[in-house]
Amino acid sequence: MNHETPPPTPQTPRERFYRRERQSVPAARAFAAGALVDWGIDGERADDVTLCVSELATNALLHGVPPGRGFRLHLSHTGGVLRVEVHDSGGGWPRCGGAEDADESGRGLLLVAALSDKWGVTERDPGKVVWAEFGTRTETVAAASL
Repeated sequence: MNHETPPPTPQTPRERFYRRERQSVPAARAFAAGALVDWGIDGERADDVTLCVSELATNALLHGVPPGRGFRLHLSHTGGVLRVEVHDSGGGWPRCGGAEDADESGRGLLLVAALSDKWGVTERDPGKVVWAEFGTRTETVAAASL
């Protein structure tokens, strides 16, 4: 008799478009929180993911979304990995600011880098996708924290 836990089944990705307006950030965070509940992700990991969604959505609004446009939040959960993507049509490339930076720009990405298992930026025409990945299986999360 096999007592191993079967691998998680892929979850249906979730996606939503948000306009360039201040209330889009809390709306994106609530949308992500609902998906996490549906996917059985809770506790500190869920808090990390929703905070990163807030930071990435804020960055998209402040730096990546031209007037009259918006951003797309895409969430997927497959094989113990939750991926958050924020798609925008703006130019520029985000960077992590350091503690020595005089302004506040880039500090949200420092949080994303600290809380996610990995993150990055990929090109898109037009614009870019800023993404972060989070292990959601116990052994994946434990290995990432070593």
